[in-house]
Amino acid sequence: MRLLPSFDQSRRWLTLGVLVPLGMLIVSGLMLLDMRKDAWLKAEHTSRNLLQVMERDIARNVEIFDLSLRAVVENLRVPGVAELAPEIRQLVLFDRAASAKDIGVLLVIDEKGDVAIDAAGIAPRKANYLDRDYFQAHKLRNDLGLYIGTPLVSRLTGARMIPLSRRISKPDGSFGGVVLGTMQLSYFSKLLSQISLDQDDAINLYHRDGTRIMRHPFVESDIGANIAGASTFDRFVREGRGTFIDTSVRDGVERHYTFTQIGDFPLILNVALATKGIEATWLAKATVIGTVVLILCGINFGLSLLFVVELRRRTAVQAQLTWMSRTDFLTGLPNRRRFDEAFAQAWESARWKRTALSLLIIDADHFKRINDRYGHAIGDEVLQKFALKLAASVHRPEDLVCRVGGEEFVVLLPETEQAGALRIAEKIHEEVSALAAAAAGITPGTFTVSIGLATLEPERPDLGAPIDLYRMADAALYEAKAGGRNQTRCAEPYAEVVARKRTVLRVLHGTSAST
Repeated sequence: MRLLPSFDQSRRWLTLGVLVPLGMLIVSGLMLLDMRKDAWLKAEHTSRNLLQVMERDIARNVEIFDLSLRAVVENLRVPGVAELAPEIRQLVLFDRAASAKDIGVLLVIDEKGDVAIDAAGIAPRKANYLDRDYFQAHKLRNDLGLYIGTPLVSRLTGARMIPLSRRISKPDGSFGGVVLGTMQLSYFSKLLSQISLDQDDAINLYHRDGTRIMRHPFVESDIGANIAGASTFDRFVREGRGTFIDTSVRDGVERHYTFTQIGDFPLILNVALATKGIEATWLAKATVIGTVVLILCGINFGLSLLFVVELRRRTAVQAQLTWMSRTDFLTGLPNRRRFDEAFAQAWESARWKRTALSLLIIDADHFKRINDRYGHAIGDEVLQKFALKLAASVHRPEDLVCRVGGEEFVVLLPETEQAGALRIAEKIHEEVSALAAAAAGITPGTFTVSIGLATLEPERPDLGAPIDLYRMADAALYEAKAGGRNQTRCAEPYAEVVARKRTVLRVLHGTSAST
C-alpha cells in the first residue's frame, strides 16, 4: 500500500518537473523569436533606405546624361548650327554636359560610324563605332529613345564605362548617326564605396540583360559577368521591385535581396545582405539567453527526470538483450530462435485459419570453397551480401527471412501456396545472381543457391507438426543439390505425405495382425 502514494507523488513531481522547464522554454523561445523578427525588420528597413538613396542618385545622373544627349540631338536640328565656328558649335551642343557626374566621352557619330564632333576638343578624335551594339540598334530602329548599353572599354580612353546613346535622324527620317555619352564606372564605385557592409553582403547594379555593371565590394572579375537565367535575376526582372531570400549563383551564399528597377531605365539595383550576418547579433544574444535557460532547465530536468532516464535505460537494455537473443550478429537477420517462435505461430495460425504455409530452405552452393580459399573474413562478407539479397526478395511484413546456421537460411511465407512460394524462390535466384564480391572472386552470375520448398496446403487431413514441414523442405533442398545445384526443388504436397504414411502404417498393422 505504501508504493501507491509513493508512485503518485513521483508522478506529480515528474509532471511538475516537466511543465516548469517547458514553460520557461516556451516563454524564452517566444522572446527570442520576437528578437529575431526585429533583426530582420531592421535589416529590411536599412536595405530599403540604402536602395532608395542610391536609386535616386543614379536615376538623377542618368537623367542628366539623357538631357545632355537630347540637347545635342535638338541643337543639331537647328538650322545653321553646322555652319557655326567650331568653338561656338561646341558650346551650343555640349553646354549641358558639364553637370553630369563622371562623364567619359561625349561624341556625335555620323551614319558611317565615324566621330564627327567631339566634346573633348575642336578636332574630333579618330575612331569608328560601326560595330557597337548601340550603333546598330539605333540604325535598325528609330523608336529606341535613350539606349543604355552594357559595360565596355572605351576605344578612346581605355577606361570601363557604360554607353548612353540617342539616335540622330535626318529631316527625311533616315538614320543620321548617334549621339554617344559614356558614364564612367568610377561613378558607381565611388557611390557604392561610401556604404559600409558586413562580410558576404553586397550591392549590385545590373543591366536588364543580366550583365553586372558594378559590385560593392568591388571584384574585377565580376564586372561584365552575366547572370541571366539565374533564379535571383529572373525575379529581379519579373517583379521589378521587392524582397526575397535566395542563394547566390556567384558564391552559394544565402542572402536577403532587396531590389528595384531604376526608373524606366534598363538598370536593376539590389542590396544583398547575407542571412547569417542579419542574424549574427541576434544569434549572439540568443546564445547567451538560451544557454542560461537551458542550464536552468537542464538542472531541473536532471533532477526531475532521473527516474524516467533510469527506467528508459533498463527498458532499452532489456530490449537490446531481447533483440540480441533473436538476431544473428553477422547478417542482422533473425536467428534460429526467432525462426522457431515464428514458425510455431505461423503453424498454429494456418491450423485455425486453414490457410497455406510455405517454407523455403536456402543453402549457398559451394560456400565451403570460399572459406577454404579466402578465409572466414571474406566468407563472412559474402554471407552479409547474401543476406541482403534474400531480404530484398520478400516484401510482405509477415514474411520472415532467417539465418538458421552456417550458410543455411530459411524464408517463412504465411498464407502462401506453392505457386506463390515458387515465385519468391525465382526472385531469390534472380537477386542472388547479381551478387558480387571482388575479394572472393565472385562476379555477377557466379554465386548460386539451392532451394528446397515445402508447402502445407489448406486441404489436409492432418496437420502433424512443424518439424515435418521443415524436414520435407530440407529433403527437397538435398534433392536440389543432388540434381546439380542452382535450382529449386519442391517437396510433394504435405497431405500426400501424410496419406502415404497412414497407408504404410495400415499395411504394417495388417501384417502384424495376421502374424
